[in-house]
Amino acid sequence: MNSLNSEAFTLFGQHILWSDMVGNLFGLAALALGWRRSIWTWPVQFLAGLILFGAFYGHLTGSAGKQAVVMLVALFGWWQWQRGKGQGEDGHIAVRFATWRERGAMAAAAAAGTVAVALLFKAYPTLSWDPWPDAYIFVGTIVAMYAQARGMVEFWFAWLLVDLVGVPLNFANGYAFSGFVYVIYGALVLWGMRDWWLRSRKDARPVLEGAPA
Repeated sequence: MNSLNSEAFTLFGQHILWSDMVGNLFGLAALALGWRRSIWTWPVQFLAGLILFGAFYGHLTGSAGKQAVVMLVALFGWWQWQRGKGQGEDGHIAVRFATWRERGAMAAAAAAGTVAVALLFKAYPTLSWDPWPDAYIFVGTIVAMYAQARGMVEFWFAWLLVDLVGVPLNFANGYAFSGFVYVIYGALVLWGMRDWWLRSRKDARPVLEGAPA
């Protein structure tokens, strides 16, 4: 990974690393595939996590740990979408809004997880130089990917909340390309949110009486 951690070019005074650029381009592709509800979103997300793990490992251990968890969640997402393939109107997975109970559970998990991870980062300063925002992005990313794996429209809302902190944090950490990509994520998330929102109405068709569920 040493060659991937070398500088690719300079943009607006920011040094762009190969690993940062390549990993985030794969991440952007994964998000676009998720919008299209293609199961290939998960292998691409796994590969993005693997590359970014190499970029962060050794000096931003907390961020590297986040990418390791991202790879595990990507495997879970692949499994979930394999099971749900064909349930949607067009043969892909069906998307839906989460129930209020699911929303509450995800919000509580995000809050508790952020506090727990931030305290871990504060207890071991080598894991992160900015514990609270790093923990917020770490946990928010996992919650967003979990919602995506379950086909929940709230996946897009979670990504927007992650973006609000992810952009300035990545610039501050010197990962300028990550910051630029997070800006593009924001636009893509808005389009994806609209698409899944509309599809959730199509997929929520009433079951006729006497028909198999």
